[in-house]
Amino acid sequence: MEVHTSHLVVSPVPHVRASLTTRRVMANVILALLPALIASVLIFGLRALLVTAVTVAACAAMEWAWCVLRHEKQTVGDLSAVVTGLLLAFNLPSTVPLYLPIIGAAAAILVTKQLFGGIGHNFANPAIVGRIALAVSFPSLMTAYPYPQTLSGVDILSSATPLAAHGQSLPLLDLLLGTHGGVLGETCALALLIGFGWLLCTRTVELTIPLAYLSTVAAMSALCGQNVLTQLLSGGLLLGAFFMATDYTTSPFTRKGKLIFGVGCGLITCAIRFWGNMNEGVSYSILLMNLTVPYINAKTRKTPMGGGKRK
Repeated sequence: MEVHTSHLVVSPVPHVRASLTTRRVMANVILALLPALIASVLIFGLRALLVTAVTVAACAAMEWAWCVLRHEKQTVGDLSAVVTGLLLAFNLPSTVPLYLPIIGAAAAILVTKQLFGGIGHNFANPAIVGRIALAVSFPSLMTAYPYPQTLSGVDILSSATPLAAHGQSLPLLDLLLGTHGGVLGETCALALLIGFGWLLCTRTVELTIPLAYLSTVAAMSALCGQNVLTQLLSGGLLLGAFFMATDYTTSPFTRKGKLIFGVGCGLITCAIRFWGNMNEGVSYSILLMNLTVPYINAKTRKTPMGGGKRK
């Protein structure tokens, strides 16, 4: 008589695995950012492409050099450094000197990402920290917004940014197409919406955080007598809500936590925009909410099946 023995294998989560890899996720994000990159080149000229190329190259080179010097497994192939470079470049004006993206890349890759253990261990979105470091250190260079260019190369006379227009709202078409001053990746709302649609179609991100973020900004804008469309379609709101606040590592992993995170980002953004001494508050709001993510996760963590109630 043949006896079959079986063993119960007990292992920690995850028990269900998918074919989605870090490289594939980052590739989806890169594809989603391409419309905004193309729009920035059309709006601000080839200088936008040069700034983006330098920023991406600096981020990738620093990650490669870190792994070599530390004798660690090479991670530059997972494309996360490329995504960081694109997002950092999209937060820069096309007029910045080319040494500025390199400094920002060092703050993003070396300080925020690698010193804390690499991808999956960073306490905040690296591109946001890089952008804030540059804004604090070089405020005049970071606010030297160029005027958009027409296809014929003639400069369009425009205010610096819609948020700096002191209540003067731009036409909806200008906000959608990005024919106004600003940084590379924030001006063309239509390109960002197309990219976000790709992220949703590929299930790279969920809708919870962006929806909570934008809804909170819309509600606060209406309550405070601000132009809702101007607040939603200008500044770095769409770029931040779609591509930065949804970062896997620095956002909550529960549905309730994502909702709290998005609402918190919206409230802080509006507080800075309406009552602060800056026109924009997206980067600071996401950074501040990144710091609260461990606490949000702890408070919204679901009880495992068969487990007792949390005290």
